[in-house]
Amino acid sequence: MGLELYLDLHSQPCRAVYIFTKKNNIAFEFKLVSLLAGQQFNEEFGKVNPLRMVPALKDGDFTTGESVAILKYLACKYKTPDHWYPADLQRRARVDEYLAWQHTTIRYHGSRLFMFRSLLPVLTGQPMPKDRMDEAVEDLQTSIQILEDKFLQDRPYIAGQEVSLADLVALVELMQPIATGFDPLEGRPKLIEWRERVKCAVGKELFDEAHAEMMKDKELSNFIDRKSPAMQQLAKSLQKRFR
Repeated sequence: MGLELYLDLHSQPCRAVYIFTKKNNIAFEFKLVSLLAGQQFNEEFGKVNPLRMVPALKDGDFTTGESVAILKYLACKYKTPDHWYPADLQRRARVDEYLAWQHTTIRYHGSRLFMFRSLLPVLTGQPMPKDRMDEAVEDLQTSIQILEDKFLQDRPYIAGQEVSLADLVALVELMQPIATGFDPLEGRPKLIEWRERVKCAVGKELFDEAHAEMMKDKELSNFIDRKSPAMQQLAKSLQKRFR
């Protein structure tokens, strides 16, 4: 039984895993788990990942969730080029430091802004209050400033001279608000140049392919039934998570 990846490319971590496997020619079976259709709540997927979250990996009898764990597993098992997850301890520490930090900062704040500008108004039928929207933008910009000043500094990439898992994970998160018409890197020339370097390093065609579905998210209201039990369950979960 080969490698199976359970993905929905509307999800930032799923896109990171997808881009990484494709870029490194790792053969896998794409198992679509449509979050908007509520397929994460299906009994079958629950056997793969009881946490009901994507991405998830199944490799023979082994299963795991959490995108960072999946990326490191793939990098080590398939011996991908060293720059992705360096053997050098100090360079690896730079990658690990960013991956540990980003969960409650870039990832959370970027997702929150996306939810406020796009998905939650569709699911609830109510626009987000301006003060909460402004707070979400400010929180994301604060995290982006730390990314620029502390993690990137004057280097081409977060871990040095070559692209790594840290850059890939960072950029897919920062792409999410763009689907709502908001570019979080506007007015930040250093980070805009970094964004273009990362896209070139992974391949612009592959990068755009992975983000094609996400860029349609402006049209969410056209195909979401917010009265369905699955969408009501999703709305309740998102409102609790993104306050």
